[in-house]
Amino acid sequence: MKIDPKKPADLSAQIAQAIRDAIISGQLIVDERLPSEAELSEQFQVSRPTVREALKRLAAQSLIRTQRGASGGAFVNRLSFENAYSQQITTSTLLLSMNAVSFDTACEARFALERACAALSAQRRTADQLATMRAEIHRQSQPGLTDEAFCASDVAFHRALVDGADNPVLSYQLAGAVEAMQPLMNMITFTARSREAIIALHSQIADALEARDGSKVDATLVELESYTRQLARDVAQQRRKPA
Repeated sequence: MKIDPKKPADLSAQIAQAIRDAIISGQLIVDERLPSEAELSEQFQVSRPTVREALKRLAAQSLIRTQRGASGGAFVNRLSFENAYSQQITTSTLLLSMNAVSFDTACEARFALERACAALSAQRRTADQLATMRAEIHRQSQPGLTDEAFCASDVAFHRALVDGADNPVLSYQLAGAVEAMQPLMNMITFTARSREAIIALHSQIADALEARDGSKVDATLVELESYTRQLARDVAQQRRKPA
């Protein structure tokens, strides 16, 4: 592991990158203890505070964990898809909000990814996942449910659909689509949408999953996408009207 002290980049960032590269390449393996701060300081020819800052960067990314005591130190962490979800959601939310991604672009991406799960979820969904979707449909039909609660239930329904595919890579990739894109879409369309229409489409999806009919799930998601896009157009048109 090496750094270039002549480069303008922060030395702690260079050290973090060098250790990250070693982890990704397999030079450092899961649960392996990293050299001590003193050893890393000598290896990279930097101060210990600089090494400490590099280790903090890696810990913030869940690439390493620290333990105290005689047998303690910094160790290569074992990443899990579940632990990485929050970072994926945060990154996706920031990208959408800070880069002015159009509603149509986000909508297209979200439903394209979700439809990729349709056939697999129809084959592999569990009784518990189906029960979760049914429970969320029931919750959505409750009178007096706030807009925030309805949106949260909407996300939970689609999260169960995605998880029904029983593919952790798809679930991870869709964490941003469902739990970052979808809430932003809900914020834009909630004033115009019909809860009854959403519930009806959700019920069709759940029925199709129960019947293990992947093509029907896919077709209903296409219908839901079309409805969502129309809502956004209606909202935009309403906003353009003179007061």
